[in-house]
Amino acid sequence: MKLVILDRDGVINYDSAAFIKTPDEWKPIPGSLEAIAHLTQAGYRVVIATNQSGIGRGLLDMGTLNAINDKMCKAAIQAGGRIDAMFFCPHANTDNCNCRKPATGMFKEIADRFGVELNGVPAIGDSLRDLQTAAAVGAIPILVLTGKGKKTKAEGELPENTKIFPNLSAAVDALTQ
Repeated sequence: MKLVILDRDGVINYDSAAFIKTPDEWKPIPGSLEAIAHLTQAGYRVVIATNQSGIGRGLLDMGTLNAINDKMCKAAIQAGGRIDAMFFCPHANTDNCNCRKPATGMFKEIADRFGVELNGVPAIGDSLRDLQTAAAVGAIPILVLTGKGKKTKAEGELPENTKIFPNLSAAVDALTQ
């Protein structure tokens, strides 16, 4: 099975320092939905792994998160793609959970749920913690320069063998060649 793990905010949709708290605030980055469609058509299972500390901070509830994700999934379908699963961590930084990236709990749950090893699975994100999580489980860390990506690249300390692309569309083009 071909699997790809995507972060959400800053990779698929525009990020916000104030968090994405409503469906109206969720706006796709140009080309990202078409990239998901390209992955789907190339036979990839598309999985989202996202930290959503806005829940733990009381900025949004599960119903609102579900409405945001429903909007994203419907937009992906309209573009000809499919999001096969959503995994998220609702905890704040101070909760010391095992699921908040860079902890590996979400990625281990993905591996268990899909019955796969994550060695060599592309994991695309815009933050250092996305890349650290990928590297920790043997996935391929891929940085996109959207969202926090430019800042992440400038700060350095990227995991070894991190691949860098301007956006999700360019990363997907490289994966599907």
